Amino acid sequence: MTAADREKLEQLFAKLPRLRELYDLRNRFKEIFDSHCSRRTAKAKLRDLLLEASEAFPGLERFFETYLTWEKKILNYFDAYETSAAVEGLNNKARVIIKRAYGLKSAAGLWARLVLEVNKVTEIATTTIPRIREVVGALRRLFSPLCT
Repeated sequence: MTAADREKLEQLFAKLPRLRELYDLRNRFKEIFDSHCSRRTAKAKLRDLLLEASEAFPGLERFFETYLTWEKKILNYFDAYETSAAVEGLNNKARVIIKRAYGLKSAAGLWARLVLEVNKVTEIATTTIPRIREVVGALRRLFSPLCT
C-alpha cells in the first residue's frame, strides 16, 4: 500500500471508526493463514477470532455459518499450505473470455478474441498482427476437424 493509499484509508477510518475494527479483524484472519501454524493451532486461533468477531459484528453471521460448514476443508490448508489460486485464476480468465465472446458468430472471431485477451496484445504489442493471424490460422487448422 502506498503512502497516499494509507492516508486515504486513515481518512476513511476517521469517518467510519467501526470499519477500522473490521479491517483489523480481517488482517488478523489473514495473519493466521500466513503464520504456517499447525492445523490444531489454526483451528483454535480461528475459533477465537470468530467468537470475538461474532460479538463485535453480529451482521457477519452468514460468514460464520459458512466457516463452520467448511471448517474441515478450510483447515486442510494448514496440512500442506497449498491453494488452488492459480487454477481458480485461470478458470476465472476463461469465464471472462467466454462472457466477452458472447455474440461472436464464428470460430475465427472467438480465436482472435482469445489471442487478444490471453496475450493482452492490445496493451503489449510485442507480436505483430500478421504473426497473430498466422498463429490463429495454425490453431484453426489444428482444431477445425474437432469443431463443428
